[in-house]
Formats: sequence, structure tokens, C-alpha cells
Amino acid sequence: MKKLTLILIIVIMAMISSNTMAQSEFSSGLIGVGVVTKDITKSLDFYLNVIGMTRVSEFDVDETFGKISGLTEGIAFHVDVLKLQDSPGANQWKLMSFKKEVSHPMPKYIHDDTGMQYITIHVNSLDPVLKRIKDNNVKLLGETPVPLGEKDHFVLVQDPDGTIIELIGPLN
Repeated sequence: MKKLTLILIIVIMAMISSNTMAQSEFSSGLIGVGVVTKDITKSLDFYLNVIGMTRVSEFDVDETFGKISGLTEGIAFHVDVLKLQDSPGANQWKLMSFKKEVSHPMPKYIHDDTGMQYITIHVNSLDPVLKRIKDNNVKLLGETPVPLGEKDHFVLVQDPDGTIIELIGPLN
């Protein structure tokens, strides 16, 4: 019995150690997403006034840093940092624009392009979001809202650059 207990303790310690090692690789569980927009004014209006995000900071990247960091070929740009909640535990949605024509067509469906095509945002209630969508003349995609199980529904809209926003929550 003592031998079995010792083996169980060793197995549990190995599992805890393994889980801790996998988690310790990252200093944060958050992901900051950088989004290049065609028209920063339209995108800010959409994310602030339709989706309901909050601008938490903004900063400039100068030509030198853009070039030496590998971000640009020496082009300066401005970044507006948005969050769903102004809290340290919220992911960052970083909008930037280079005031030039885009090099790919605006997608209509998620299978129209590669890379990030949509994001999911969970809300306490879809009603205020649907009101903002209607007030800002944003088109709902498909026949949304569509029920998801007993309580939740989902709504699909597109931002000014074609990214699909999936909003999930109850209608009430």
C-alpha cells in the first residue's frame, strides 16, 4: 500500500510539474492583436460606437523604430489600443492605418481569404449591441441572430475592413 501511495504521489507531482512547465513559457495569458485598417476613422467609429470597446491607450511608432524592428520599411504609424474592458486582464485590439490602398479584396465570408477572418466576443446581453448595430446602420450577416442552445444567440457583423465579428450572448 505504501508503494502504491508513493507511486501516486510521484505521478501527481509529475503531472503538476508538467502542467506548470507548459504554462510558464508565457509571461501572460493575453494576446494583443494588431489590425491594419484601410480607414482608421471608420474602424475606430465601428469598434468604439458599434461594438462598444474602450480606447485605453495610443502611441506612435517612428520611421526608425519601424525599420529596425522589421515592422515597416521605414514608415511611421499611429496605434490606437482598444479593449473590451479597461482591465489588465483584457486582450488588446491594436488598430493602425498606413493610409494606402489595401492589397487584397474585402472578404464576404470567412473562407474568402487566409489568416485571421473573425473574432468572437461574448456579451452579457445582445440587446444593447443590436441597438448600436441598428443605430449605426451596420448590416447583420446571414439571418442572425441565430439561437445557440437554450439561452445564447449569435450575431455576425463585419468591420469596415471585412473582419467578421461574432457576438455571442442572450437576447434579453
